[in-house]
Amino acid sequence: MVFAVAEPSVSSPSAVILSAILAVCLALVHLFSGNMRFLDRTPRSRWLSAAGGVSVAYIFVHVFPELNQGQQVIEEREGYLIEFFEHHVYLVALLGFGVFYGLERLAKRSRQQNEQENQKDTTDAGVFWLHMASFSIYNALIGYLLLHREERGIWDLLLFFVAMALHFVVNDDGLRENHKGDYNRMGRWILAAAIIAGWVIGRATEISEAAIAVIFAFIAGGIILNVVKEELPEERESRFWAFALGAAVYSALMVAI
Repeated sequence: MVFAVAEPSVSSPSAVILSAILAVCLALVHLFSGNMRFLDRTPRSRWLSAAGGVSVAYIFVHVFPELNQGQQVIEEREGYLIEFFEHHVYLVALLGFGVFYGLERLAKRSRQQNEQENQKDTTDAGVFWLHMASFSIYNALIGYLLLHREERGIWDLLLFFVAMALHFVVNDDGLRENHKGDYNRMGRWILAAAIIAGWVIGRATEISEAAIAVIFAFIAGGIILNVVKEELPEERESRFWAFALGAAVYSALMVAI
């Protein structure tokens, strides 16, 4: 970003405090998004479709260009494994996409089996805990990135926060549909705590720019899958124009900044 040099560093005390506040706000999204009853309907809420558009726009307009630039960083680094992944960041994004696609298919299959055998439209306990473990890691990485991103200006932090907050609203809707009461009783608290844990780890540790690029790539793939799986199924009756408007407005904002 053009004005990033003039901004306070994200490592400054004020920026650290801001990132802590934003981590708490992201945790609160998990805790209270279920109270937004206007989101829980078919045809799909315009707000959910617009939120998905914002999340995808952030990845394509902001994150992918960063990943492309980040490949140059590794030329000055050592370490074969990170070097391989940094030179193939889009493979890591594909891995993130594939991991969360597999988790979604597992949840759908579990729901179908339970519906046939037990007349319950929810996943079994094993799938629930696998989902919680996977999304906890996912959320912890996002919490970590509140402090450590390739671009570290305050505006970049706020853009990241808005995109992730709206993404969590979309994610919560899908997780609540798959896991029903288990998610409301336990899951949302686990995922909220994971964000805070990721932020705390970020305060205690700092990894290389190359490793951050790898994390960002994995998160990017996961975000794309988690949004697409909510928007594409025919039974969702998603709102294309709301999705397109959300993507267009947020893209324009990022380009302007």
